[in-house]
This record gives sequence, C-alpha cells and structure tokens, in this order.
Amino acid sequence: MSEKFRRFVILVSIRARWIHLSTLSKFAGPLHDIWQAETKAEANDAFDFFVATYGVKWDKAVAKLVKDRDALLTFYDYPAEHWKHIRSSNPIESTFATVRHRTKRTKGCLSRKTGLAMAFKLMMSAQKKWRKLDGRNRLPEIIQGVEFRDGLRHVQAAA
Repeated sequence: MSEKFRRFVILVSIRARWIHLSTLSKFAGPLHDIWQAETKAEANDAFDFFVATYGVKWDKAVAKLVKDRDALLTFYDYPAEHWKHIRSSNPIESTFATVRHRTKRTKGCLSRKTGLAMAFKLMMSAQKKWRKLDGRNRLPEIIQGVEFRDGLRHVQAAA
C-alpha cells in the first residue's frame, strides 16, 4: 500500500470516526477503487458498492462517508493535474512542519503576537523550497470559474 493511499485510508477512517484501525485493511481495496477511479461516475459506482458491502456492519462509518460524499469526490471537478495535490494531505502537513519544529525547539512563544510573527517568518523562508503545483497554468481558469468534469475542461455545447 503506497504512503499516499495509506494516508487517504486513514483520513477517511478518521473522518468517519467509527472504523477501528485494525479493520482498515478490509477497506483498502474498495476505497482504492473509489480514490483511483478515472471518472466521477466510476468513483460513484465504487462508492455505491462500498456502501452496499460495508453499510450493514459499519453503518455509522458508512453514514458519515455518505454524508461527506460530495466533499470526498470534489477533486473530479478540478483539472486532472491537480488531483494528486488535492488527494493528499501532505502539502498541509509539510507547510506547518517547519513551524511545529521551531515552536517545539523554542519551547513555545512568549505571546500570541510573537508566535504569529515567528510562524509568518518561518513560512516566508520555507516557501522558497516548496515545489510548484502541477498544472499551475490552469489556476486562472479555476479562478474564472471554468467548469471541469473528470479532470477535463468542459465546453458547453452551442445551442
């Protein structure tokens, strides 16, 4: 199981808050089918299969996932180049790792103001080493509200 996929499974289980960590391996295959589907329709089919298969025994966990279904599958409405960034929580963790590390070493901050100043300066310094997003040339399209379906730009048919 790849590190990225393992994190996704744990994220899903934590969101559900009802799945014990020892049972995660049972869900790995069906969750992988949802997470790695080529299209949103395939992901929805895999999601429905997951609900039908595990909904009886783990009803609370599956209910939580069903409730969050749209949020979990939102990445299909963005360019395919962005999917790996959206699917992963690593950019968020990496961003704050420097701040967390320094805060521990300095035994906290004297005040909220100094803490914010330190965090700001650390992030300004750390951003020089950050990797740029794949498909960053598509960001203006997203900002303008261009519609994407299954990772591809959707063009409205002429009436």
